[in-house]
Amino acid sequence: MDGPRPLESVGVTSKPDRWWDGAAIYQIYPRSFSDADGDGIGDLAGIASRLDHLAGADGALGVDAIWLSPIYPSPLHDFGYDISDYTDVAAEYGTLADLNELIAACHARGLRFLMDLVPCHTSIEHPWFMEARAGRDSPKRDWFIWADAGPGGGPPSNWEAAFGGSSWEWDEASGQYYLHSFYPEQPDLNWRNPAVAAAIGDVMRFWFARGVDGFRVDAIFAAIKDDRFRDNPPDRRPHAIPGLGGDAGQDPLWSLNRPEVHDVIRHLREVAEEFPGRVLVGEAYLPVEELAGYLGHGADDEFHLAFNFELLLTPWEHQHLTLAIERSEALHPPDTIPTYALSNHDQSRHATRWGSERARAAAFLLITLRGVAVLYAGEEIGMVDADPAILPDPPFDRAGRDGYRTPMQWDATPSGGFTTGTAWLPLVDPASRNVAGQASDPASLLSLYRRLLAVRRASSALRHGRHRSIFGVGPGVLAWLREADDERVLVLLNTGDGDGPCDLAEVNGGAGEIVVATTERAGTVNLDRIKLRPHEGIAIRI
Repeated sequence: MDGPRPLESVGVTSKPDRWWDGAAIYQIYPRSFSDADGDGIGDLAGIASRLDHLAGADGALGVDAIWLSPIYPSPLHDFGYDISDYTDVAAEYGTLADLNELIAACHARGLRFLMDLVPCHTSIEHPWFMEARAGRDSPKRDWFIWADAGPGGGPPSNWEAAFGGSSWEWDEASGQYYLHSFYPEQPDLNWRNPAVAAAIGDVMRFWFARGVDGFRVDAIFAAIKDDRFRDNPPDRRPHAIPGLGGDAGQDPLWSLNRPEVHDVIRHLREVAEEFPGRVLVGEAYLPVEELAGYLGHGADDEFHLAFNFELLLTPWEHQHLTLAIERSEALHPPDTIPTYALSNHDQSRHATRWGSERARAAAFLLITLRGVAVLYAGEEIGMVDADPAILPDPPFDRAGRDGYRTPMQWDATPSGGFTTGTAWLPLVDPASRNVAGQASDPASLLSLYRRLLAVRRASSALRHGRHRSIFGVGPGVLAWLREADDERVLVLLNTGDGDGPCDLAEVNGGAGEIVVATTERAGTVNLDRIKLRPHEGIAIRI
């Protein structure tokens, strides 16, 4: 099979085992990034035309990898997460040849290329499910999860789907229910069937052979269900996290996060290990103590990385932020690193949740913490959610996420430079938030992101170093040390709306050199006399 050259062959220095340590990954929602053909929908050629914004050019953002949300053929009941063909590209985005060119262009700029893997369910229009649905004697019937009606004639169990309603859908033709953890148009695959594991393994090999550097693995905690279909108990958990079933009033004890899911992850890892230097990033909305098991507890046989969403879901308040960071540091297994994001295609943008006035502080927080930083396209220019009043009715996305997925704003024109046609979703005030307007302004949010990422790349402490929190520095002030080799960087962030005087007795006073700040501060500072401005962050080499 012809495909892009491996990354190593285009002169990129690689760490085949753990190139992702300390990496910055940029999430692209392809439909909303850049439209090259004027149909109002973003596409692969549009992404390729914007790579200089990300890497390999003067003034680039400076990320290490891009991750594309699904680009597979799909009837779009869940906007690409209902896949009808795992080994092709949807026509609205381009062709496999376009994808080859995009991967090669990324690698030429030193960018790794990640895709979404959706292993838990297909579309109802996928040939696998269409064959399974043909009758109870279909050879692929057991590729999905079917059950007879319960004793009262209704669904086999009380399991609730993520978007509401029963997880069971009646199939009149065959007289059974099939299981769907999300929409009815997304039937769950049966991972207890070895043929399913083999088929998804072959999907991974198809893309790895084309030069894909890894996958973000979607909703993996939904991969395995109780094989006896036992009812979930009422939810009595004290700290239910959104996305784990708490909104349905039940604890998804038997329908999510089953112990057998680790066997699924180990299978995915075994396939990835056939291709050196590939990475798997798990997505599961779980408390970090449960998420830790998805990283293998240091056994190095499950995910390389897994999103820790506790920071994303926390309020902007000193105690909550402190707790999220400390839980992450305390509960990640040895020799693993956290993966943080502050926004994504499923969650409100952090400039909306936390306020635009905190966007610079949020950038500083994300990029100076230990681990992998995942940026969602548009957060580098401070994009906010769309007002529901301007969104289409009926919505494209039934779960109400259109407002987080509006097109990227490249310039101040009404179309934001996204398209020459009519954008599939309205833009959100591109005149005030766009790349062109911020690119040459050293005080802009985009320039701050560039500085932060450049300093992170150049500093072994900030990219790979250990993390040690410092407590009691001052009201509202977060403080930690990042240390690697002979480098020590003190990180200070005022989360409050007022000035933040700092008591730094624990770091033994003296002077330090500012390496990056959210303000214009630079040069040498006396550690005995630091007062942070509201929402100011400073990283100091000491």
